[in-house]
Amino acid sequence: MYRSSNEILAVKSSELHRSEFLQREAKILSSLNSPYVIRYRGTETKIESNGVVTYNLLMEYAPYGTLTVAAAKNGGRLEEAMIVKYTREILRGLEYIHSKGIAHCDVKGSNVVVAEKGEAKLADFGCAKRVGSETVTGTPAFMAPEVARGEKQGSESDIWAAGCTVIEMATGSPPWTEASSREDPVSVLYRVGYSGETPELPCLLTDEAKDFLKMCFKREAKERRTATQLLNHPFLISKPDIEPVLVSSSPTSVTDQTFWRSVEEEVVEEEEEAVELQDESRNLDRLNLLACYLERIGRLRCVGGLDGPRWDMEGGDWITVRVSCEGTMISGSLT
Repeated sequence: MYRSSNEILAVKSSELHRSEFLQREAKILSSLNSPYVIRYRGTETKIESNGVVTYNLLMEYAPYGTLTVAAAKNGGRLEEAMIVKYTREILRGLEYIHSKGIAHCDVKGSNVVVAEKGEAKLADFGCAKRVGSETVTGTPAFMAPEVARGEKQGSESDIWAAGCTVIEMATGSPPWTEASSREDPVSVLYRVGYSGETPELPCLLTDEAKDFLKMCFKREAKERRTATQLLNHPFLISKPDIEPVLVSSSPTSVTDQTFWRSVEEEVVEEEEEAVELQDESRNLDRLNLLACYLERIGRLRCVGGLDGPRWDMEGGDWITVRVSCEGTMISGSLT
């Protein structure tokens, strides 16, 4: 929480001597001002307690997570009315940054956040660049054919990626892959760049939604619609905005009783589950002893143990929280 404004901020950090790309992201983000782009809040250089100097990019905090998280909380996919709302806001964000000569270059569900009022905002501009730059970056499953071939990357590529994000919201899985069986990146790049295929359109979508996606998935970049043109597509103008049901995974303050009550309930549930596991473990021990006595341990080998908890440290829900504020040196203005 930033002291002077009492505002909760999101922080993206890097060691100062390795912060070239983060500083570039900060420069791009500081030039943007749109209700559909995550807001820049400044930068700072800080000496940590271990003596390491870090460069921090300060941004607006989005309490409801990413679109990927929103889909997961809704059973793995979003209803079409919500897809329409979020797609409209993604395209408004793209329309704005494209008008500024900037391509995002990594549009996907995990790089679009749901802000305080429920609006979708483009975030994570780590791959963003000025249109015309020769570098090619991004996530294979969301890359346009020309990007997968390493030829070029611009605003047209963002439109392809926006279409891929619609599929992700509708199915809970990126295009070119099955939720239960991810293809390796090289195979995906080949399919995108050289197979002549386009992503499979989810059968559960309406005809208007499918036609919208066909406009995004023209393999020739120059044939794709612009963000402005797509905002006038029947898929997006035939349905009014709806209010999303928002569930934050973080407390808004230390007095947020609803959050802490839910935490207490989760603790009680975990304690009850622990008791059940202990009972099951005791029963399992008795079975093992009986099996040894009857010389049947070989037949019962498949039920002879319990796995411990598996913590997915690769997931996107883990964050690092700093407590100490000593040694801060402000190197940029805070708005």
